[in-house]
Amino acid sequence: MVRRLDSTEKANKLIRELKAQHGELMFYQAGGCCEGTQPQCFEKGGFYVRMHDVCIGTIEDCEFWVDKDLFEYWKFSHFTLDVLDGFGVGGFSLETPLGKTFKIHYRLFNEEELNNLEPITTAE
Repeated sequence: MVRRLDSTEKANKLIRELKAQHGELMFYQAGGCCEGTQPQCFEKGGFYVRMHDVCIGTIEDCEFWVDKDLFEYWKFSHFTLDVLDGFGVGGFSLETPLGKTFKIHYRLFNEEELNNLEPITTAE
């Protein structure tokens, strides 16, 4: 099965650091403007996913949820979670006080990958 989500080692290291400080985490990427353009990291349960939002996988045992409309737009794309130095648009994500910002790099799946994608989980 082809994963829909991967991460860089730099992102994994930051997630481990945030987990040590905050406990279990989750990610959410909205489809709106401003902070919705980049993934947000929360303490698990600190953000309530909406009906029909989609979990595309896990990174470091953290669920990565995507707004249902954004998923429809990007469902043929692979997500790679990365981290950059500097402040992003949103101020609610847990990495912000550390002067970091999570970012997604996208690439389109090829035909073979599309035929072997991992299943998604949908919020009810």
